[in-house]
Amino acid sequence: MKNYWQTARAVRVLPYDPTWKEAFEKEEKRLNRIFGKTARGIHHIGSTSVEGLNAKPIIDILIEVANMENADRCTEEMGMAGYTAKGENGIPGRRYFYKGEGNERSHHVHVFEEGSDQVITHLAFRDYLRKHPEEKRRYAALKEQLAVAYPKDIDSYIQGKTNFVEELTQKALSWAKEQSRHAN
Repeated sequence: MKNYWQTARAVRVLPYDPTWKEAFEKEEKRLNRIFGKTARGIHHIGSTSVEGLNAKPIIDILIEVANMENADRCTEEMGMAGYTAKGENGIPGRRYFYKGEGNERSHHVHVFEEGSDQVITHLAFRDYLRKHPEEKRRYAALKEQLAVAYPKDIDSYIQGKTNFVEELTQKALSWAKEQSRHAN
C-alpha cells in the first residue's frame, strides 16, 4: 500500500505562466473534436485563465452543452483522451473530468448545461478578476499564504480559500449583473 506522501497532491502555487493560455487552446481543440456540436462554448476558467494571477498549474476548462445526455455520450472518448470521469463529483448538474494523477494533474474539465447558474458564476468570477487588479492581488496573496501553510494538504488549502472565494463570487455576480445592465 502506498503511503500518504506518495499519493497526496502537493499544493504548488506558481507565478502566472503565459503558456497556460496555449495549453488551454491546445486542449480546447481536442475537446471540440470530442464534443462537436454538443459543445455550445468552451471556456478557460480558474486562476490559470487570469493573466498575472498566481495559480496551481492545472488548466480548468468549462464546457457549456445544450443537453447533458448528449454530453454523457462523450465520456468514453474523454477516457481515450486521458481523462478520468467523476460524474457530478459533488455538484448537481455537472460532469467532471480530470487528466493526470497526483502531482501530474494537468487539466480539470467541468461540463454544465448552457446558461446554468454554475456557468454564470464561473465566468463572472473569472471576468471580475481580469478587470479588478487589486482583488487579483488579494487573491494571489491568500493563495501563496495558504500554499506555504499547507504544502501537502490540498483540502486545507481549498478550505482556507472558501470564505474569500464566496465573498469574491458575490462581488463578481453583482458586477456582472451591473455590466449586463449597462450593455443593454
